[in-house]
This record gives sequence, C-alpha cells and structure tokens, in this order.
Amino acid sequence: MNSKYKVLKFKSNKFEEIDDLISIEEPLEISIKFKDQDKWVNQILSITMRTPGHDEDLVRGFLFNEQIVQNISHIESIKSFGDKVGQYKIQNKILATLNNSQNVNITKIKREFLTNSSCGVCGKSSLDALEIIKKDKTSLTEPKLTKEVILQSPEILRNSQSEFSKTGGIHASGLFASNGKLIAISEDVGRHNALDKLVGNILNNKLLNSKEQFITCSGRLNFELVQKVLMTNIGIMIGVGAPTSLAIDLASKFNMTLIGFVKKDSFNVYTNNQKVIIKV
Repeated sequence: MNSKYKVLKFKSNKFEEIDDLISIEEPLEISIKFKDQDKWVNQILSITMRTPGHDEDLVRGFLFNEQIVQNISHIESIKSFGDKVGQYKIQNKILATLNNSQNVNITKIKREFLTNSSCGVCGKSSLDALEIIKKDKTSLTEPKLTKEVILQSPEILRNSQSEFSKTGGIHASGLFASNGKLIAISEDVGRHNALDKLVGNILNNKLLNSKEQFITCSGRLNFELVQKVLMTNIGIMIGVGAPTSLAIDLASKFNMTLIGFVKKDSFNVYTNNQKVIIKV
C-alpha cells in the first residue's frame, strides 16, 4: 500500500519537483479476548507499525511467534474494529478472540503483557497515546546544508564505522555539524538502537547544538526514528533509504527537513526544503 507525495529531487546538479510513491506506515493496536477462570478478558497486547494490509495474517503470526497460542487453530476469530481514521481512512485496531483458555498461555500474557503492556513504538499502551510528547517545532530555517554536505554525509558515516560493521550487518547513526564534520557516531545491529545510543552519547557528553547540527542514519526512515530525532530538537534528518508516509507526515508537522535516497549524485527532499541551499 502506497501513496503519492511531492518530492524535491536533486539529480544531475539540478532540483526538480516530482511525484514519489511512498510506502504507507500506520500503527496497529493488537488486542486479544480470552477466558481466564471463567471470566472473559479483553487486553491490548501491543502496538506495532505496519504497512496496512493482511493484518489478520500479521496477528496470527504475532500470536504464534510469541507463543501466546501454540497452534493458530486456537484463534477463533480476528476482526478489525473502530473508526476508519487518518488520511487513508484505515481501521487501526484489531481483536483476536481465542477459543479455549486451556490453549492460551495466560501466564505469559500476565507476565509479559499485562505487566508491561506499553507500545514498543512509543512507550504508550494505546493508540490514543501515540501522539508525540513534543510540543514545540524545530527551527524552520536553521541550519542550512549545501548539496555537497548532504551527498557526502552517508559516505563519511560508512567510512567512520568499525571494520566489522563494514560487512553490512551493522547500522549506524551519526551527528554532524552543518559544515559536514562528523561529531559522533554510534552503531548497532538495530537502526533504532543505533540512534538511541547516539542520542545518549551526545546528551551525556553535552555535544548537542541543534540549530547547527543534523543526523544521518543508515537504512530507511520510519516514524520512530523521526520521533527520536525530534526529541533532540535537531531539525534535519538524512537517510540512505526511503522514508515511510508516517515519517514524512511527522517531519512535516514539526518543520523537520527529511532527506532520503542519498546516492552519489542525487537525493530527495521530502519536507521543508528551506534548510537546503538549492543554488547550484
């Protein structure tokens, strides 16, 4: 499932506005209904970000992989519910009813979900709480980056990674000054972990100067990564891969300049091009 977005594309030393197909990212709140000692219980298990479509299969796989059920035949029904919300008018809540308490790992549910039923994406336990905590927007116009700085930052990031990570198995996030100088870098097998490590490092070592810095990440850009960067007040984020629809929408809401698909001689500006020096 995808949608068209207006994008400012830099290629062959010039900018042009194009339509780009962006993968849709939406949250899905997964709940289960099960019997516990003759009493029916409805419980939110998780919120996950997903591309809408085949949600029932996603839930089946989730319940089996988490071993809440040991056989998908123990799932009596899976139904989407709630209002159709957002610009895509999608139901983002789904309920799985389990058919027999003897087939349900109630101990696991109580231990891992009822005691810690927060959303792995946002630290909240329901879609109503998914709205980002941040209230103030990033600077509309600062800092400004040249096309050279944008094009070079992913290469600088790669060259600054450890030898082990250059095999391609490790993600990296880097803090850069607006002149393109790398200030700090962190690595992890997970993109989100790499960014968390970077933020922890720059806060602990008092390296943050948001109006003169930007962050570049390996891989694609999603809602959670954009949210993490926004909490630092850094208003420019660059990724080697493509952003999702929710990443673009969130970045736009807070004046962030979101840049993706950075290659040797091209990149796409998805939001707020006021921070990109477009003189060529």
